Amino acid sequence: MGSTVSNNTSPLVHGYEVVIGFETHAQLSTQSKIFSRAATAFGAEPNTQACAVDLALPGTLPVMNKGAVERAIQLGLALGSHIAERSIFARKNYFYPDLPKGYQISQFEIPVVQGGEVSFFMEMGKETVRKTVRLVRAHLEEDAGKSLHEDFIAQTGIDLNRAGTPLLEIVTEPDMRSSTEAVAYAKELHKIVTWIGICDGNMQEGSFRCDANVSVRKPGAPLGTRREIKNLNSFKFMQQAIDYEVRWQIEQIEDGHAIQQATVLFNPDTGETRAMRTKEDAADYRYFPDPDLPPLVIGRDWVERVKSEMAELPRVMAERFVTQYGLPEYDATQLTQSKAMAAYFEATAKACGQPKLASNWIMGEVSRRLNVDELSIEQSPVSAVQLAALIGRINDNTISNNAAKQVFDALWIESKVVIGDNQQDVTQAASVIDSIIDAKGLKQINDTGALEAIIDEVLAANPKNVEEFKAGNAKALNGLVGPIMKASKGKANPSQVNELLLKKLG
Repeated sequence: MGSTVSNNTSPLVHGYEVVIGFETHAQLSTQSKIFSRAATAFGAEPNTQACAVDLALPGTLPVMNKGAVERAIQLGLALGSHIAERSIFARKNYFYPDLPKGYQISQFEIPVVQGGEVSFFMEMGKETVRKTVRLVRAHLEEDAGKSLHEDFIAQTGIDLNRAGTPLLEIVTEPDMRSSTEAVAYAKELHKIVTWIGICDGNMQEGSFRCDANVSVRKPGAPLGTRREIKNLNSFKFMQQAIDYEVRWQIEQIEDGHAIQQATVLFNPDTGETRAMRTKEDAADYRYFPDPDLPPLVIGRDWVERVKSEMAELPRVMAERFVTQYGLPEYDATQLTQSKAMAAYFEATAKACGQPKLASNWIMGEVSRRLNVDELSIEQSPVSAVQLAALIGRINDNTISNNAAKQVFDALWIESKVVIGDNQQDVTQAASVIDSIIDAKGLKQINDTGALEAIIDEVLAANPKNVEEFKAGNAKALNGLVGPIMKASKGKANPSQVNELLLKKLG
């Protein structure tokens, strides 16, 4: 599969260019809130994790959570951003029943993380294209509480457990040009924040939620009026919501209506977006520096310490897989989608000495079975060392690739070995593989004499194919290989069959 680097992937929709920017709220993995010591654990009874600071009781003061700052530094390092040595907190004023103070503590003029980029791969026809989305900023802020409607009749319940939970709001430039690109970006960002451990990425619990700013324009025209789709908490709904919003905006423009800037919600039951309120701008929030919080000062020694303690980043690991194992860039990127997947690959590649075959099997059969059974790579019944032993039997011509798939299926069903609790070494794993090969009679025929006998019988029974091949019809060879493989019950070594066949046909 080819690989190119490009940002010029702008498919038109009914003659319009789609422009998308993202604001993502990543809930930070601290045990306490950003300005108080209250717990952040999910699922507690309503209002049992809201202290006096979260409730904004008189006389309380916010105190910065150092762990939240370190997680912001980690994100900046992971995305190649500038980490501000001095940033400030502001009060963002607006009213909601679940915002006790009447304002949210956030960052406005000087955010802690500035710039950076997120790169990812997309399949465009037969090519794999790398897309890069530029980041504007990532700033620290506190979350609001939650309004509850479902369990109340004509009333709203307020749960303040979430009030004060630390967030990083990650804002992009309007660089995306389709819902497919937007989802690919969101998935890559999700991978990064979970890889470095700053966010658990649980979208159902609201730990990772995205707002998509969507507009359309004629190619070359100024940016259109955007509408912001709030709180998208699944990749599937994200794509559906953006696609609907694009169609809706184009229909409105074609019917002669102007697009009004607004905040909208997506209803997954109807597949439609609906306006919630007109969109506020910065002036509406009346930002001003929070007098209770001093500037946040981050020294270079702090940044360097955090950097030294961080695990190898996915993009760095992918580059290493290319140089160390000779993998294509696409393979390396796919195998570093999670730490567990990368570890599984490395363990397999080192045990079998065939990194490309290991990559093919993990991206192919292993991933297919994991998807079918809805398992993570950590739950794979076939361990890395067992897969390595299986690849070893393909490499030494004991079995064909097709036979190996039968062995793999049997191993998947029968194996009780789980990654992380695997006591087998390569020799023991090979013994397990060999027992399945023997039990199923899958050992490949490599004996030249036996193969020549089968080939002679097939040639004698198919004189027409022999004549056509000798007359220059190369496709006639397939009419001979098929019967040979059938006569050998699929056990003949395909490459050896082709070599012997061509030799006999001159």
